[in-house]
Amino acid sequence: MRIKLKEKEIRHILEIDSEEFPKYTTQIINLANQNAQGTRPPIVGQLSDLIQEFKGHSLAEWHDWYLKRYPHAIREATQKIHGMVVKLRESMHQIDEKLIEKWVKDLVIVKTFLGLRFQEAILRVVAKETGKAYRLAAPAEEAKGIDGFVGDTPISIKPVTYKTKSALQEKIQATIIYYEKEQDGITIEFENLP
Repeated sequence: MRIKLKEKEIRHILEIDSEEFPKYTTQIINLANQNAQGTRPPIVGQLSDLIQEFKGHSLAEWHDWYLKRYPHAIREATQKIHGMVVKLRESMHQIDEKLIEKWVKDLVIVKTFLGLRFQEAILRVVAKETGKAYRLAAPAEEAKGIDGFVGDTPISIKPVTYKTKSALQEKIQATIIYYEKEQDGITIEFENLP
């Protein structure tokens, strides 16, 4: 059996009033919080640990217990998020149809191309570092898990998370170059190539 409870139902079961927010405001506040990091552990505490430490049963008890330990957290988080909302509000005036079109083109054209072609960029960088030539794999080589070659060495390019999925790893007859996507690019790691 599988039962799904929505937040509204959980609130009803626990007899907690549902808060009402104007349309779209929670999305904007959430975005502002992501940027401002107002509800991170240094400000509001490690909530998953705190709720385990809490021995009470009611929302009112939790409220009092929490505020005794973090008396300034709500205010500090609110101020950080509000500051970011102000910045977002100011930036909204810069958004017109032309800017939106520029953003859509960057997403659909540029970022899609970069996302699909970053393997070539990795091969180029590794080839330059090792003083060798590179080439992308042919379709028959791709079928074997090879993404390209640096010199004569077959290369497979995998996310760093691939290391932890040893049970799923296929047998690739290639040197593996690992990458990790970051907010502003990628980090690659590789062993010395033959």
